[in-house]
Amino acid sequence: MRKAIKIGEIEFATKKDALTHYKTILNSYDYGEELNADDLNDILRLLETHPKVKEKIGVGIEKVIIAKVQYNTKSFELVRFDGSTEFFSYTKRINAPKTNFTKFREACRQAIQDDLRNVKLDYFEKHSKKGQVKCQESNELAKYEELNVDHRQPNTFSIIVDRFVEFNRLDLEKIEYSHVDGGPNELKDDNLKQEFRKYHQDKANLRIVKKDLNLGRSFQARVNRQKKDLTIKKINTKDRKKAP
Repeated sequence: MRKAIKIGEIEFATKKDALTHYKTILNSYDYGEELNADDLNDILRLLETHPKVKEKIGVGIEKVIIAKVQYNTKSFELVRFDGSTEFFSYTKRINAPKTNFTKFREACRQAIQDDLRNVKLDYFEKHSKKGQVKCQESNELAKYEELNVDHRQPNTFSIIVDRFVEFNRLDLEKIEYSHVDGGPNELKDDNLKQEFRKYHQDKANLRIVKKDLNLGRSFQARVNRQKKDLTIKKINTKDRKKAP
């Protein structure tokens, strides 16, 4: 049975569909051209799945261009704010087997789903007018389903996970997972789950942004917590709100 593959907010029915999507992006540009905002978003979503995403991002990704490599073939090239560049292969990334870090990151993301959901609900409760709020980046009005909770630089989600692993000296080969009805990985150790939730609460600088801006701007080099950043409050799981 073929398994669906999810990259950021996009879910592909098969791995082949994901490969076709990124190949189409690559072939829709000439050498030296810069990706538009939507296509840049898709590349950055894929980059976020890389086990060494912190090294790939470096000081921050300014743009992605189409480069000419061996035998006049095309490749995505990451261009950082310090001028350094690096080729990025979508085929190697999509075809790569899940690493221990990837599995752990997925389980950590599951651990904070209720936290992120409540941040979004609280924002809507405070700021919505006629079922819409302003995107914190573009100031455009948008509906609940058109928005995501974005991890602002420098602490993208993968970097938070990477630092948590390093800080706690975790051996990812020994992490145990549980699965509910064939769902995604979840941390079996509830203490570890709660430790990560607390660490994420302390480190994450969050924004409510339109889905087409999510990640695309989060990879830009920004520093320090800002006044309009959203943070995670302690949540009473017995008192969850309903989405508007």
